[in-house]
Amino acid sequence: MDTVEELNGTYFYNGLINLTPGELFFFIFLEQAQKQLGASDIMALALIILGQPTQTTRRKPAGATPGTSILSENLRRWLKFRVNRWPTLTNESIKDLRFSYVNNLGAFAGRWIPILGIAFVMNDVLQIGFRTVSAYNRIARKDDRIW
Repeated sequence: MDTVEELNGTYFYNGLINLTPGELFFFIFLEQAQKQLGASDIMALALIILGQPTQTTRRKPAGATPGTSILSENLRRWLKFRVNRWPTLTNESIKDLRFSYVNNLGAFAGRWIPILGIAFVMNDVLQIGFRTVSAYNRIARKDDRIW
């Protein structure tokens, strides 16, 4: 980060001149996002995408998520271990926080792995937001600060 200065109500930040408070916040946000995002986020997005029910499957009961995911379909084949009713969430049941239960370890993993991806992405969003507001409040004038 280069020097930060203020002149006539505008800011100079990281080689950018005459920034309004909103523009300053935006450029700090971009810098923090660049620092936070990396290869792990590509993996998290892949987990989310592979967990979407894009594959056709047999008929299911009413209220069930139609289709199955590539991840779940393959994990059911690879992890054929039987378990005693483990709770999972699907695209439909997550809206109501209504758990559905499975007896197959592959199905369990196939349904929870995308949720882990969502948790990783949410963590990144929270980290970027917190660091952006903190950096902005350290730089901005008292009346331009957030909170």
